[in-house]
Amino acid sequence: MKPLPEIKVAPNRPTLEDRPMARRVGLIILATDHTSEPDFRRMVASERIGVYVARIPYANPTTPENLRKMQPALTAGAALILPDEPLDAICYSCTSASVVIGDAEIEVAIQAAKPGVPIVTPPMAGVRGLHAFGARRISILTPYTVETSRPMAAYFAARGFEIASFTCLGFEDDREMARIAPATLVELAREATHAQADALFVSCTALRGALAVTGMEQAIGRPVVTSNQASAWNCLRLCGDETAHPEFGRLMTLPLPRD
Repeated sequence: MKPLPEIKVAPNRPTLEDRPMARRVGLIILATDHTSEPDFRRMVASERIGVYVARIPYANPTTPENLRKMQPALTAGAALILPDEPLDAICYSCTSASVVIGDAEIEVAIQAAKPGVPIVTPPMAGVRGLHAFGARRISILTPYTVETSRPMAAYFAARGFEIASFTCLGFEDDREMARIAPATLVELAREATHAQADALFVSCTALRGALAVTGMEQAIGRPVVTSNQASAWNCLRLCGDETAHPEFGRLMTLPLPRD
């Protein structure tokens, strides 16, 4: 073996930039999630905005009881995202759990690790997206069982929406939900949208709805808001990015309404 060369320390330490990415979005996802990370990579991440992901424990089936069990892991999950560094937003990417646990409780849990960081949940972003369109009467499509869909209906009704129709698919496993083809979601949206609805909300971060949203909008002739699309849009606007991305639906061309 030849002798190793002498290792020298460079005489001048390089000047450091303030941060490697101008804006930073934290993303907390389920251990079983197949969809949120790719969706945020295609819709949010850029040369200016970084997306940093933490996974937390979750076990199927998707029931209110199992969804609620994630709450204690939220603080630890948030703490693992760039510890002791500020973020511009954190999204907890689970629609049904956000409804069951509650937006306020999720905010408390995450801000225990990341004080002051704006928190986004998919149903919260969905409400903002529907408000951006001025929608009042809506149809809702979920992949869940009736048991898991009931809290979703109550969430939107409590926020002043008239639910013209609500359709669920009866799935219990989020990994199977992720295997529903985007083309199938277009047909399901057509069937699920009431004739008098102003817009359709497609719930669940496991669904590949962001890839189907333009097709769904063409099929039903009105706005479609999906969980990951709305969350990505909300996070982009919190980062000061107002760029229109019509390839991900009409919502991605609109500003964030004031609460």
